[in-house]
Amino acid sequence: MDSPGVGGRTRSLWFNRDFVLLWVGAAVSTAGTRVSSVAYPLLVLALTGSPAAAGAVGFAATLPYLVWQLPAGALADRWDRRLVMIWSDIGRCVAVGTVVVALLTDRMTVAHLAVVSFVEGTLYVFHSLAERGAVRNVVSTGQLPAALSSNEVRERAASFLGQSAGGFLFGLARWVPFLVDTVSYLLSLVTLLFIRRRFQTGTGTGHHALGTEIRQGLKWFWSHPFLRDSAVLVAGSNLFFQALTLLLVVRALDLGGSPGAVGVMLAVSGVGGIVGSFVAPRLMRLISLKLIVIGANWVWAALMASMILARDIVALGAIYTVMGFVGAVWNVAVSSYQLTVTPDAVLSRVTSVSRLLAFGAIPLGSLAGGFLLDAFGSAPVVLILAGGFGLLAVASVVMPGVRQVSEPPAPDAGVDGAALEPVTGAPDRT
Repeated sequence: MDSPGVGGRTRSLWFNRDFVLLWVGAAVSTAGTRVSSVAYPLLVLALTGSPAAAGAVGFAATLPYLVWQLPAGALADRWDRRLVMIWSDIGRCVAVGTVVVALLTDRMTVAHLAVVSFVEGTLYVFHSLAERGAVRNVVSTGQLPAALSSNEVRERAASFLGQSAGGFLFGLARWVPFLVDTVSYLLSLVTLLFIRRRFQTGTGTGHHALGTEIRQGLKWFWSHPFLRDSAVLVAGSNLFFQALTLLLVVRALDLGGSPGAVGVMLAVSGVGGIVGSFVAPRLMRLISLKLIVIGANWVWAALMASMILARDIVALGAIYTVMGFVGAVWNVAVSSYQLTVTPDAVLSRVTSVSRLLAFGAIPLGSLAGGFLLDAFGSAPVVLILAGGFGLLAVASVVMPGVRQVSEPPAPDAGVDGAALEPVTGAPDRT
C-alpha cells in the first residue's frame, strides 16, 4: 500500500503509479466503449433503416449485464483479477476489430454486429468486476473514497466525451468509431501490463463448485443489512431514473425545446455528476453515510416533484443537473462502504449481486416509462415518478440497515475466505 508522506501524511493518490495506470487504462477503454455505443445503432440504421434491428443489437449488448453478473463475480474472485482484465481487453480488441475489417471489406451484417456487441458486453462485465476488486488492492484504505471519487469522475467524463465524439467520428467514416474503440482496448491492455501490484490478496476458493461460490457471495451480501437495503434503494432509483431519462426528452419537447437543445441539455446535465464526484470525499468527511443515503432520496423526491413547475428547458436541465450531483455523491459513498467492509475473497461476488439488482431494474424502467408516457402524457408522469421517489425516501428512513449503519471497520476485520459459507458440494473439476 501507499507509504506515508512527510509528517505521516498519506501521499497523494496521484503519486500511486499503479492506481494511475489502472485509472488511465479504464478511462481510455470506457471512452472507446461509449464511442462505439453511439455508432452501433447508427450503423444498423444505415445498413437496414430498421429501428427494430437497432433495438435487437442494443438488446444483445445489454443482455450480458443480466446473464453474466453472478458467474462473472465468482470467477473474478477465483481467477487472477489482473489476468481477467488482460484477457477481457484482448477479447474486446479482437471482437471490435472484426467490425473494422468487415466494414472495410464491405461484409458487414446485422448478425455480426449482434454477436460482437454481445461479446463486448460480456467481457465488459468480467473486466469491470475485476477492476472494482483491483482498486481495493492498489490503494490504501484511507484513499478509497478519493480513488472511487476519481473513478466516478472518470466514468462520467469518459461517457460524456465518448458519446459526444461517437456521432462525429461516424460521420467521418463508418469504421472510424470502431477503430477508436479497438485502439482504446489495446491501450488499456498496455497499462495493465505495467502494473506491479497484485489485484487480490489470494486466488479465492477455485477448487469449489461455481454454484457454491455464487451462493457464498449471495449469502454474505444478504446477511449485511446496509448493503442489502441500499441495493434495494439503488434498484428502485435506477428504475425511476431510467423512466426519467425518456420523460426528460418528451417533457423538454413539450416545453418547446428542439431536438438539438434536448441533446445539449442532457450533455450539460452530466456536469452535475462530475462535480458531485469531485466533492464526494469532502462531503463524506462532513456528513454521515446514513444522512447521505436518506438525504439523497428525499432530495430526489423533492426535485422530481419540482419538475412540474419547470416552464422551459433550462429549468428542466438545471433540476436534472442537481439530481446528477446527488447521484454521484451517493455512488462514491455507498461504493466506499461496500469496498471497505467486504472481504477481498468475496468482493467481486458481492459486487456482482449489487450490480445485478441495479442493472436488472433498468430495462423495466424503460418499459414502464414508455407505457406511462403513452398512456398519460409527460405532466402526469412527472407526478407519478415524484410519488415513486417519495416512496423510496420513506423507505430509506424506515429500513433498519440504513438507520443502524455505522462507520465501517477496517477491511476484512475478523473475516477471511474461511469464514464464508462451508462448502459441502463436490469439487469443481472443470
